[in-house]
Amino acid sequence: MAPDTLHYSSSPRSSSPRPAAIGLDEYRQRRQALMAGLPGSSAVLLPAATLVTRSNDSEYTFRQNSDFHYLCGFPEPDALLLLLPDREDGEAVLFCLDKDPALEAWTGIRVGAEAAVERYGVDQAFANSERDERLAALLDGRRHLYLPLGDDGAMALAEEVRQQLLARARRGARAPEALVDVAALIHEQRLIKSDAELELMRHAARISARAHVRAMRSARPGLGEYQLQAELEHEFQWHGARAPAYSTIVGGGANACVLHYIENAATLAAGELVLIDAGAEFALYAGDITRTFPVNGRFSATQRSVYDIVLAAQTRAVEAVRPGATLGEIHRGVVRDLTRGLIELGLLQGSVEDELDARIDDESYKRFYLHSTSHWLGLDVHDVGGQRRDGEPRQLEPGMVLTVEPGLYIPADDDIPAALRGIGIRIEDDVVVTATGHEVLTADAPKRVEDIEALMVKN
Repeated sequence: MAPDTLHYSSSPRSSSPRPAAIGLDEYRQRRQALMAGLPGSSAVLLPAATLVTRSNDSEYTFRQNSDFHYLCGFPEPDALLLLLPDREDGEAVLFCLDKDPALEAWTGIRVGAEAAVERYGVDQAFANSERDERLAALLDGRRHLYLPLGDDGAMALAEEVRQQLLARARRGARAPEALVDVAALIHEQRLIKSDAELELMRHAARISARAHVRAMRSARPGLGEYQLQAELEHEFQWHGARAPAYSTIVGGGANACVLHYIENAATLAAGELVLIDAGAEFALYAGDITRTFPVNGRFSATQRSVYDIVLAAQTRAVEAVRPGATLGEIHRGVVRDLTRGLIELGLLQGSVEDELDARIDDESYKRFYLHSTSHWLGLDVHDVGGQRRDGEPRQLEPGMVLTVEPGLYIPADDDIPAALRGIGIRIEDDVVVTATGHEVLTADAPKRVEDIEALMVKN
């Protein structure tokens, strides 16, 4: 959306229609694509996430394992997905929590094995109480067992099954001969988003943008950072996002220079900026937006001079997103733009004309710009997928989603001009690579100075 046509809804009660959930056919196609790349006599073993105790008899809010969700969409903890290519009785087998009316009265209705087949499109499902007797038989004769090697629970389960089958070797049982990491194969698939996934991510981005607009409208000197956090997360949940996609960052003043500042405990002061890095998670897909704006609604001349440098670098980096580009190329362009700006501000020595390349080469910019420009985005906020392929930087392809988030973080050190000390600015958007260029999912969150000030002045 062009900057001069941005629309910021004033009604917290209005919301855009919810997109359709991922269909069973798409989950089936994902499983088939994974199995198609495996050698003969293989199997995949993939556990769901488990509940984690928060305190005594209460648990953290459950969030499904992203890889498990990607392949079947089953929402409960302690489940197990088996993929068994070419099995006559069905290739996708799910183990899930037993139906238990007494426990369900306390913790909610469980899907159960019978309903799992119909509702989630697997070929067979069994209760977890049957897992011990069935699992070894299902894996008997499968030479390669693909599983997440970094998952201790999965590894322990695989070793238990292997020992059971070795003990039955005299009766003809055959244990898996090799354990192979399945994560990289799933992650390669997850890197390219389908049309249905992109619709969910657009919705997460819209919710996230509305929350940032709400925070801008709510900001004023004297509020706690935590109160802006409450405004953001209220908006997330009001529009159907069950939780933030990551810990919300609200950093006023010099707190903005702490990249992962999550205390959110300070009081916002007039004359300072506040940096908010926050995104909604909708149907497990992440939004991820950072905006920086003045607490009192007006940038000072010094604040604007730094902000304009970051915004110009971010704008050019977004424009560089297209098929064939690489994350490294985009980052190098940002480094060049920010280094030029740091020289102009007097924070790096030299002249732009003569010493720009030298300041880039000696990496002196890293005192003020500590991170990369982009990461993948999807079911995880720092989503999976390698940034290199066959030893070379991976070229962007349609369907990839990435963030673009340059920043400058000026420490409050004695050698820094007083007016610049403690200024932290980051601007971040979520961008989809399209066939002809890119689409900015988060364009509804204002970032031009005039748009931010106009929005805040209306309050």
